[in-house]
Amino acid sequence: MELISLEAQIRDKVAHGANYLRKQKSIPAVLFGHSVANENLSVLYNAFSRAYKAAGESTLVDLKINDQPPIKVLIHDTQINPLTDEIIHIDFYQVSMVEKLEAEIAFNFMGESPVVKNSGGILIKSVDKIKVRCLPGDLVHAIDVDLGALNNFGDVIRIKDIKFPHGMEILERAENVVVSVAEPISEEELKAMDEKPTADVTAIKTEGEEKRAKAETEKTAEEVKK
Repeated sequence: MELISLEAQIRDKVAHGANYLRKQKSIPAVLFGHSVANENLSVLYNAFSRAYKAAGESTLVDLKINDQPPIKVLIHDTQINPLTDEIIHIDFYQVSMVEKLEAEIAFNFMGESPVVKNSGGILIKSVDKIKVRCLPGDLVHAIDVDLGALNNFGDVIRIKDIKFPHGMEILERAENVVVSVAEPISEEELKAMDEKPTADVTAIKTEGEEKRAKAETEKTAEEVKK
């Protein structure tokens, strides 16, 4: 497995606030985890971006804080500025290499389905990641799913059909569908969908409205008789 390293600095939240860090092109971060006290940190933006691209949230990172020996962490969470799409905060989780943890690992859909390529089948990805339990050393960046096994319309790949690394416990039902292939929609079906009449909701009265109208009519008739 590729070793991913990242350097961080201990941060004084009062002296080094968010505005200060932005000017330094750094991101505020928090370290927490197994039998450790929370620590406020900062990391350089570009260095973190490279590490995050390689590791995601399911690959161990060697985090070196100041001059201390590296520790094993996962990138547990990131906060994004919705206006700029920039990362504005990071949570690092320090792991124990001898205790299992739970994590979500992304699927890597590889290859090409013959029925999609040759017959216009529609590829339907039902899920894009899976929850697992394992030792930190058994984590991987992604789980490969070979689309070449989808040869016919209606073919599916279920969780039970995928080969997972040794030591990884799957926390979801084996029968769950990961990806499937559906037949393409014909021109006749598309035309029928376009021609389907739309109900005129203005001409529809609810049962309550009809009852009220009937009651008003009967009331008026009684008054006329009087």
